[in-house]
Amino acid sequence: MELNEIDVPVKNVPVLTPEMSFTSYVESIRRYPVLEPQEEYDLAMRFKMQGDEAAAHRMVNSHLRLVVKIASQYRRYGLPMPDLVSEGNLGLLRAVQKFEPEKGFRLATYAMWWIKASINEYVLSQWSLVKMGSDAVQKRLFYNLRKVKAQLGLYEDSDMAPADVARIAEELNVGRDHVVNMNRRLMARDSSLNAPVSGEIETERMELLIDDNPNQEDTYAAFEERTLGRQLISEGLAALNDREREIIQARRLVDDPMTLEDLGKRYGVSRERVRQIENRAFQKMQSAIKAAALRLRAPIAQGLDLLPAPV
Repeated sequence: MELNEIDVPVKNVPVLTPEMSFTSYVESIRRYPVLEPQEEYDLAMRFKMQGDEAAAHRMVNSHLRLVVKIASQYRRYGLPMPDLVSEGNLGLLRAVQKFEPEKGFRLATYAMWWIKASINEYVLSQWSLVKMGSDAVQKRLFYNLRKVKAQLGLYEDSDMAPADVARIAEELNVGRDHVVNMNRRLMARDSSLNAPVSGEIETERMELLIDDNPNQEDTYAAFEERTLGRQLISEGLAALNDREREIIQARRLVDDPMTLEDLGKRYGVSRERVRQIENRAFQKMQSAIKAAALRLRAPIAQGLDLLPAPV
């Protein structure tokens, strides 16, 4: 994302430069108070209706700590914190530009996705040992493999048994070869995390990793994120007829999905016919979710990510 793509003026936005210590930057942005809901709404409307630059600056500056918080979660990828924060700030600027307060959401909830999206793209483009471009399978593995390994009780920096590879491939809906290759790339990259951050300070990168335990703010943000996701799913389901809706729910929205054969028996049709209905219904849902996301100015993936691949 380039600065010239963003209409929000940036001249009064603090910048984290390589020469500036991270602590100094954090201290500099703490002076900006968190906005009250009504105050945020009024500022957003002033910027939207009147192009008030001062209002935009106040909204941006009051959310710079959110950017730092999100950017800190990407430290383990070995990229400079100033770069991660700068990319996150660009996502925040884009969020302020597109924010529509009358939709009823707080800016922090809306901006979170833009900040993450901006940093995600930067990480993917910069990670030297993982040249993945926009491949959806590789992105899914890149961001989820460690988490799934942890859920299975596997060591992060170890090879996996064939049975574990198969379980992860099924969990993430990817090929087994993709799982093996990504695991080896991540293991190779992790070795560099033990290198000192600089020649002057013998601090290893692993020592800078943030605590992943959720705090109260994370828990509430996750709740708001799920709420919007469910709203988008509801919009998608509303576009279906009764049979399509029942098939989608039975196949993709329950913990124990029904098989095509069982659904075929329920509706008196063939297994292939059920698959056709499911695919058609999913396409209709995609269109409805995209339309709803545009209306709510939310990332489309927020709804689509809640629809797992068919079993």
